[in-house]
Amino acid sequence: MPISPYSSHMPSRLYSFLVATGVFGILSGAFFIIVYLPVQSSRLTYTAQNPTTTQAAAVLTSFGIGNPSDYYVVTVPSATSSAPTTATLTPNSPIKQTTPPAFSPTLSSNTSSVGEATRIVNPYDNTSPESFDFVNTNARNALVNILCMPRGGASFSPISGSGVIIDPRGVILTNAHVAQYVLLSQNPIFNLSCQIRTGAPAMAHWGAEVLYIPPVWVEEHASEINTSRPTGTGEHDYALLLINSSLTNSVLPTSFPYIPFDTRNDIGFLGDQVLGASYPAEFIGGLALENNLYPVSSISPIDQLLTFATDTVDVISIGGVVEAQGGSSGGAIINQWGKLIGIIVTTSDASTTAGRDLRGITLSYINNDLKTQAGVDLASFLSGMLGNEAESFTSNIVPDLIQIYINILTGKQSQ
Repeated sequence: MPISPYSSHMPSRLYSFLVATGVFGILSGAFFIIVYLPVQSSRLTYTAQNPTTTQAAAVLTSFGIGNPSDYYVVTVPSATSSAPTTATLTPNSPIKQTTPPAFSPTLSSNTSSVGEATRIVNPYDNTSPESFDFVNTNARNALVNILCMPRGGASFSPISGSGVIIDPRGVILTNAHVAQYVLLSQNPIFNLSCQIRTGAPAMAHWGAEVLYIPPVWVEEHASEINTSRPTGTGEHDYALLLINSSLTNSVLPTSFPYIPFDTRNDIGFLGDQVLGASYPAEFIGGLALENNLYPVSSISPIDQLLTFATDTVDVISIGGVVEAQGGSSGGAIINQWGKLIGIIVTTSDASTTAGRDLRGITLSYINNDLKTQAGVDLASFLSGMLGNEAESFTSNIVPDLIQIYINILTGKQSQ
């Protein structure tokens, strides 16, 4: 595979390696950007309607997620009342909830402390829920497909993922395991081209750059770029892209269609109806992926609440929906008020989508983790000058992240 002229400044050993093998020959095969449920150290809490320990263990082990003793089992009684109620959260104690989505105080991330989540009938100042037809229309307008392909005719399947625009200036929220390819495309050594596509079928409209990707995710998962089916819990698996160029004869719009987000903790509860939307690509061929990829959406209830060993809801499950397939990573999970409350991140492995369990990390988790990783919450991050934010990240952080990938792809990573 041809290497950019930039590579003439590289050490000859690295140049020869990349020419001989092709950086992206390693990525050959049908890798459509979605990670599968983990066999990793992060602890998750399985939540169900009054499960026995045996039932919970069976579900956990069926996903291949280690030993039942590694998990908290949290029971949730069936809904019996529409009145507001309060749930007290502690490790290994029940979460009681009986009403529609609620605003709640921020819960402590310390598992030894106690937090409270208070459900209210309407979390949006007595604003009535929208019809899902309306929610779906807005979701489709803000949904994007992220397609990355090697230049120079290298023969391997394109890398396809999903994302959702969350800011009218063209900020896309997606997964880190999708955005890493946009990150690599920013360096000519990798000879990779990425397009932001939209519409039905998806058509190339824009180029983008990485506005933020958690360095901790890259450090922990960059080595999986060689893996056809990487695993992950979804922890730290988010990224922000900034649309920065037009790939058509049209100029960039002054305002992009977008989905407002809700970063409050525990805004989604068991049984709440949500809309999932993405550009799934697992069951179509490469030619169709490039020319005939359509968005899909579905309505389903939240059927599990999970946490990364804290007393916050960090992951929600929406079951075996049509979006539970490769290419959906970074897709939207939206509540009936039209607010983005999660992004698709993992799915269990089964031969059909109906047999899978699709999960998303919550906006509250992303918001809290961004504060930990970058020192600011999502709203504060977006309140700045985005061009300056992108330039700063590209100048100060990206070179070190790129070097991690170079070391991995040349076998030079530290042991």
